[in-house]
Amino acid sequence: MPDRILTSHAGSLPRPEDLVALNARRDAGDLAGEAEFAGRLRSAVADVVARQRETGIDLVNDGEYGHSMGERYNYGSWWTYVFARLGGIDLGRYTIADVPQAKAKPGEITLASFAERRDWQAFAEAYTDPDAGVAIPSRGGPDQPAPVCTGPITYTGREAVARDIADMKAAMAAAGVTDGFLNAVAPGSGGRVGNEYYADDEELIYACADAMREEYTAIIDAGLTLQLDDPGIAENWDQINPAPSVEDYQRFTRKRVEALNHAIRGLPAERIRFHLCWGSWHGPHTTDLPMADIVDVMLEINAGTYSFEAANVRHAHEWKVWRDVKLPDGKRIAPGVVSHSTNVVEHPELVADRIVRFAEVVGRENVIASTDCGLGGRVHPQIAWAKLGSLVQGAELASKRLWR
Repeated sequence: MPDRILTSHAGSLPRPEDLVALNARRDAGDLAGEAEFAGRLRSAVADVVARQRETGIDLVNDGEYGHSMGERYNYGSWWTYVFARLGGIDLGRYTIADVPQAKAKPGEITLASFAERRDWQAFAEAYTDPDAGVAIPSRGGPDQPAPVCTGPITYTGREAVARDIADMKAAMAAAGVTDGFLNAVAPGSGGRVGNEYYADDEELIYACADAMREEYTAIIDAGLTLQLDDPGIAENWDQINPAPSVEDYQRFTRKRVEALNHAIRGLPAERIRFHLCWGSWHGPHTTDLPMADIVDVMLEINAGTYSFEAANVRHAHEWKVWRDVKLPDGKRIAPGVVSHSTNVVEHPELVADRIVRFAEVVGRENVIASTDCGLGGRVHPQIAWAKLGSLVQGAELASKRLWR
């Protein structure tokens, strides 16, 4: 039983510039420097784990450094990394402009293209203004390669996940850290690719679930905690146009939850964290699905801890949802109490207020102070680390209030 509020974060942390450059070379097909990359990755993971400990973060990770990221500001590495670890995904045959459309069973709802999001349409002027700071950073356009499933999905990432595990465990040992986690994409989001092979997208998602189970099992078998990232559980709502009924969307989403539970069947729930968000881009988000309409579906996932956005100005009020929703026994929540969506560093007193609100509703022992989403690639590194420092200070203040 903890005697204070523990701290963690959603996963992505600022990457060193030279590691970003090495990743960019690898993404461009230059594999001559693979040994150089592996060595630099190992030392970078050691550094980021040590810095998390020095900052005061209790539950640490590798910053997602093992997930390929070739740009300093990149919102998609949590998802795109998996394309190199799944057989059957083609990245060269199609572009965003001609990717095959989603395949749904008769009468079921489908996802529109990313550009057809309702929030993007409502604020088209802002999203198409390159100086507005709204659109997701991207080096490509309609001609950018798009991932498409063109054959049976298999898991080919054994060497990559083994490297991530080895780097993480070595870094934890060097820093004297005992609790660490690694991120992995959930099937519902990992399966958001074009589909040329399977009969429908539900079949594709289950194939992805069977393949990704290897990665999930490897992380847990190594003694680490598995964090499953699946923003699509809430974020897909905005990518269905016109908007469906809440009931139809819940049915659509439960199929993805069932596929995820299939992938983690038999794995210890207490070693699994689930992360939900509404996407990480700095947009208006006026069409986000309310937390009240998705929280029960989220709680059907067989995880021990639920991480979710709770600090940004579109969702900060939704702590009240937990007044009406009972957190299942033995489960914990890791609400975001600092946000990736602003460059303003939250004051520790505000962070403490946010923590205490959740603790008073679900119990102090059931709250981990976290971030809305990954800070790496979303805000400047100096600001990201300042936010983590404020998170730790706020947790200390909240602990004094809650355990006085």
